[in-house]
Amino acid sequence: MTAPSYPLSATRAWVEDFVVARDVCPFAGRELSRDTIRLREVDASDWESALLTLVDECRHLDATPDVETTLLVLVPGVEDFDDYLDLLAVAEALLAQQGYEGIYQLASFHPDYCFENAEPEDAANFTNRSPWPMLHLLREERLEQALAHYLDPEAIPERNIVEMRRLGGRSLSEALAALREGAP
Repeated sequence: MTAPSYPLSATRAWVEDFVVARDVCPFAGRELSRDTIRLREVDASDWESALLTLVDECRHLDATPDVETTLLVLVPGVEDFDDYLDLLAVAEALLAQQGYEGIYQLASFHPDYCFENAEPEDAANFTNRSPWPMLHLLREERLEQALAHYLDPEAIPERNIVEMRRLGGRSLSEALAALREGAP
């Protein structure tokens, strides 16, 4: 078995050192410790191929119930955030067209993620910033189950925004850059 590519190993480090360590997703630590997070590198320079990989990954999740979630790390191809948003829109439509609406949900992450009506330098954007563009496939039923057992799940996004702003955009940018630029 070959070692994971640098984008995949850095993405795993981001999940461990950012998402779990800062409790950005209160459910990720459990899945990380259970080793139920799948990471796949996808060449998004060919959208058709990348979208076929997305559908293949849904089929993989269908056939592998012990895998909880998949992060599709999109390198290269959608470095521009607007291009990424276009691909995301097509991916969401494809999931619905393939009958996966209500079964799988896409969460979106990008190094330049910027919420609608937010300033790019707002540290709150770091709740959805990652070392590389990615699509996060989640099992919708299990997500709903986890949320049902979590006290005040509606407060998670606001809590994350407050924490990102407390940490500050500069330190968060440096941490993300260190993951992208580190030596394999």
